[in-house]
Amino acid sequence: MLHLASQSPRRRQLLEQIGIDFALVDVEVPERREPDESPHDYVSRVARDKARAGLAALADAAGASVLGADTEVVLDGEVFGKPRDAVDAAAMLHRLAGRTHEVVSMVWLVDAAGERSAGCVSQVRFAALDAATIEAYVATGEPFGKAGGYAIQGRGAVLVEHLQGSYSAVMGLPLFETARLLRG
Repeated sequence: MLHLASQSPRRRQLLEQIGIDFALVDVEVPERREPDESPHDYVSRVARDKARAGLAALADAAGASVLGADTEVVLDGEVFGKPRDAVDAAAMLHRLAGRTHEVVSMVWLVDAAGERSAGCVSQVRFAALDAATIEAYVATGEPFGKAGGYAIQGRGAVLVEHLQGSYSAVMGLPLFETARLLRG
């Protein structure tokens, strides 16, 4: 049985969208970047740690497979993470405004047979944003709990001028890569 080691409603929705049957396993994994750890290595490690923690939590479940994922916004080598508050969300959006950033998304599948991974890097260019636009967006509450302080699947879509890569990965789970990983 496949288990998803994630608290993200978007990841659950995306797996359901492609018809995958799964159960949830609740895990707590620290999301702190190590000194000198590249953004890609950080995202990959966190996704793998989630999957490993999920499998450990299901130690009694024979035949269990666990999917762990992580997605982060990266600008100039800095991983943005989720905003702490409205001031932090606005600061993130001001920095992203008028610029292209990367969204790194990784998924790991861990089971008794081993560990396999897939992922992708998407390029997202924000339109130039004035302070009033950013303030209005932050006031919706949507930036909270979202890497980089925006949700491409919500009102944040109007901030995005161009996307090169995977829309679902920017949401939180690269569906093409995940489906291929699950088939493998």
